[in-house]
Amino acid sequence: MDELIKRINELYAKSKNQGLSEEEKVEQAELRKKYIESFRQGVKNTMDNVRIVDKDGNQTKLERKTKKFKS
Repeated sequence: MDELIKRINELYAKSKNQGLSEEEKVEQAELRKKYIESFRQGVKNTMDNVRIVDKDGNQTKLERKTKKFKS
């Protein structure tokens, strides 16, 4: 993950200083996508392990809420 972030930062700095080639722009977009996917998976894993403990010491796993959108 550190190498991924390092490369993203290198491409960002280069884009500000001298611009990126088309290949580098594609690479940057792919790296950012991988980073976001990894971040989301980390949050999901954390939330899957969260338990609510009531006053009697009973543990309850968090349940996923679904959001209904108006059309």
